[in-house]
Amino acid sequence: MPTSPVLGASQALATARETLTIEIQSLQALAQRLDDRFVQVAQAMLATPGRVVVMGMGKSGHIGRKIAATLASTGTPAFFVHPAEASHGDLGMVTDKDMVLAISNSGESHELTSLLPALKRQGVRIAGMTGGLTSSLAKHADWVLDTSVEREACPLNLAPTASTTVQLALGDALAAALLEARGFKAEDFALSHPGGALGRKLLTHVRDVMRSGDDVPRVLEQDGFDRLMREISAKHMGASAVVDAAGRVLGIFTDGDLRRRIEDGTALRAAKAADLMHPQPRTISPDALAADAAQLMERYGITSVLVTDAAGTLVGMVHIRDLMLAKVI
Repeated sequence: MPTSPVLGASQALATARETLTIEIQSLQALAQRLDDRFVQVAQAMLATPGRVVVMGMGKSGHIGRKIAATLASTGTPAFFVHPAEASHGDLGMVTDKDMVLAISNSGESHELTSLLPALKRQGVRIAGMTGGLTSSLAKHADWVLDTSVEREACPLNLAPTASTTVQLALGDALAAALLEARGFKAEDFALSHPGGALGRKLLTHVRDVMRSGDDVPRVLEQDGFDRLMREISAKHMGASAVVDAAGRVLGIFTDGDLRRRIEDGTALRAAKAADLMHPQPRTISPDALAADAAQLMERYGITSVLVTDAAGTLVGMVHIRDLMLAKVI
């Protein structure tokens, strides 16, 4: 019965460190040899009226899918086409307004190189990402980005490791350069990630999560302690706004304020809301991001924030529970 292989701790760590060292050195070499060809490819992608179509086979194809996804999520319309499927009809996805980013370490992947003449006849511009600088891909490409490596990180120098790391990093570099050129902002990024945590933080506004209308606890400045407590208890927010006759915010009274008033011996039953409230409370605009409300609560150690318009009129209230339910925090 064959025995299971054994991996010693020292061997595993030595191999891991050697792998990372080789890949780091490959990236450093890539950074040193970047030149005007990188600029030309980035400029061509920026000026492309259509989309950037990324192609690659095998491990280069996996890298290509990630590069296409990164470009698309950072403002550069892009998608991935599998070269083998392209030979059987999917090439129709590519138009003369598009630009192709073809990835192949050797530059001789048959499924990819067989497409190049057809793409050229169609007038599609091609940027090749390859370590084979005299390869078929390099000869057909309008621009060649050198992704060659001195050796793979694989101990056998066979499995694509350092070469795919270089391809991936170069794709990230292109995406970052294009992102800056387009003036792409965090808000733009959120639009393509509406379902994620970033999207919720950057697309959810206070008006989307706040309580409004009769759900907002409020009393007038002349109202007594009994009215104030009934309002807090009825609305289940642990606080109540204190407003004037026009609805402008004068202050807030919270459960914490109640405890402090009891501790200092205040005659609560005889007091008016104006006597008990905390004046000039923290407020936020309904147009502000819900994430800003969360930061306000964290900074000042509070659990709710009054929402006011430009005139200081109370329009809503947001509680930390509302932010949690909306998955903003």
